[in-house]
Amino acid sequence: MTLSLKQMRYAVAVAEERHFGRAALACNISQPALSQQIAQIEAECGTPLFDRLNRAVLPTPFGLEFIERARDVLDSADALIAFMAGHKGDPQRAIRFGLIPTVAPYLLPAIFPALADALPDLAFAVSENRTDALLAGLTEGSLDIALIGTTAPTEGVKFASVALFDDPFVLATSRDETTANPVSLSSLRPERILLLDEGHCFRDQTIAACRLGADPAGRTFAATSLSTIVEFVANGQGVTLLPSIAVRKEASDPRISIHPLAMPGAGRRLSLVWREGSPFAPTFERIGQVIRATRPADNAG
Repeated sequence: MTLSLKQMRYAVAVAEERHFGRAALACNISQPALSQQIAQIEAECGTPLFDRLNRAVLPTPFGLEFIERARDVLDSADALIAFMAGHKGDPQRAIRFGLIPTVAPYLLPAIFPALADALPDLAFAVSENRTDALLAGLTEGSLDIALIGTTAPTEGVKFASVALFDDPFVLATSRDETTANPVSLSSLRPERILLLDEGHCFRDQTIAACRLGADPAGRTFAATSLSTIVEFVANGQGVTLLPSIAVRKEASDPRISIHPLAMPGAGRRLSLVWREGSPFAPTFERIGQVIRATRPADNAG
């Protein structure tokens, strides 16, 4: 039986996309060609990999195990290719770079021109996700580096990291509210503090900074983005903490006022992380240096 890595990638793509057309697009081949390759695999196996339904394509029980084993083989092949390329210097493919949502829209406009200037031979494939998903991507090999606002876990897969810069928090209120500076976190009314929805590390950091208790799940409001929260703040429906890197973009609304926090304040440290032992660690460290050097001016000092 002959089975190529390319055929395995096609099968994995179909399983992930649940659609032959989208899988073909992702693999940069025609749909008939992809379908033919899947049919060849099924003929070799003597059983279908997928159930072709009206609206979706789902792996059969055999297909599920086949896909799981194929992913293992592909991960090993990718690791071998990366190991070989690592002895030649920089990666020979785009660096898969993940960022958390409370960083990506505020930092990317500054760092990507700087990265292009400082490291012109590198290409990047950028994605945005929550911290746990980014760390899972690093662990599984679907990401190369991630920019997060928490400390990487020390249990399980080992991560290497470089600290980028501290990102202190400020308080955003409606301009119609009277607020004395600096603001003590203990003076804030818990019921007025607006939060991101569960799973965002910035939500957890806000809960800890404002001592809201272990489970504020009974709240009726939880936003998916800082922009949504700021709109509610502008309308006088609460207050929120903002990371400093978000101030320039989110506080441009004249209805918003920004207030510094009284000591000891609150904040986070942004870090660039990757799996320990990567042959591209020197490249990742250079990326971290560029990001550190081009941090937004609002963070200076």
